[in-house]
Amino acid sequence: MACRAGRRVDSLSDVATIGRQARETFRRQGLVVIPDVLSGEQLTAARVTVAAMLARRPHAEDHVGPYFLWPRCGAAGHPLLDLYHRVGVGRLAAQLLRPDLTVQVPDFAQVATTIPPWPHPGGPHVDGLTPGEPDGRPGTFSLLAGVLLTDQRQPNRGNLWVWPGTHLRFGRYLAEHGADALTRVDEMAPGPYPKIELGQPEQVTAPAGSVLFAHYLLAHNIGGHEGEAADERRETVYYRLHASGHRERWREAVTNPLAEFHQ
Repeated sequence: MACRAGRRVDSLSDVATIGRQARETFRRQGLVVIPDVLSGEQLTAARVTVAAMLARRPHAEDHVGPYFLWPRCGAAGHPLLDLYHRVGVGRLAAQLLRPDLTVQVPDFAQVATTIPPWPHPGGPHVDGLTPGEPDGRPGTFSLLAGVLLTDQRQPNRGNLWVWPGTHLRFGRYLAEHGADALTRVDEMAPGPYPKIELGQPEQVTAPAGSVLFAHYLLAHNIGGHEGEAADERRETVYYRLHASGHRERWREAVTNPLAEFHQ
C-alpha cells in the first residue's frame, strides 16, 4: 500500500510536493508516501550515520526482529536532525497541515531496524502512551514521519503495517469517550489501541529514499521480515512531529482528527 505524492522540480531547488489528491487520500486513509525525496548521496550518508550509531550500540549477535535506538536532538544537535533538515522533512509535512500551522522541530528521532528472519508482524498500536509526557499529558503528536533508508518495495521485508482509515474511527471513539481515554491505557490493551473496527491491514511498500507520513491516530505496527539471516536489515528513521500549538490543543486534535490538516 502506498498513496504516492508527485514530485516537482523548482528552478531554485528540487522540492517534492504533496498535491491536493494526495492530501485528500491522507485525510481519508491517514497515510501518504513521497518517493525519491533523498538523493543517492543523502541516502548513502544517512546509512553511514545509522551504521555508526548501531556500531556504538549494537544488538546481540544472535538477535533477530526489531531493534531501536532513540537519539535525543539536544542543543548540540544530532546527525539525524541534520538529515531531517537537509531532506526537508518538515517542509514536506507542512504541506499536509493547515496553512496557518507550522511544524515544530523534533527533539528526538527513532532508528527502527528489523533483523531477519522475523516472521512476526505485530498488532495495531498508538504511540506516546507508555510512557506519556512528564506532566501527565498523553504523548500525542500530529504526524509520524518515516525516512526509508532500505528498499521496501517488496512486502514482508520489515515494512510498516497500517490499518487505513482507523485515524478517523479512533477519533470518533475519543469524541465519544473523551480525549482523556488516552490516559486509560488498560482499556486499550493490548496495543494500546481501542477496540474499534480495524479493517484489513496493508503493508507500506516504497523504495529507499522515500518519506512516509502517517496520522498520529492511525493504527500501525512494525511488520515481519521474512528474509534470510544474511539478508539486509530493514532501516527506517522516524520523527514524531507536532504542529504548532498541538500540545495546547491536543484534546481537539484527537477528538477531531482532521482539525490540524489541510483541506
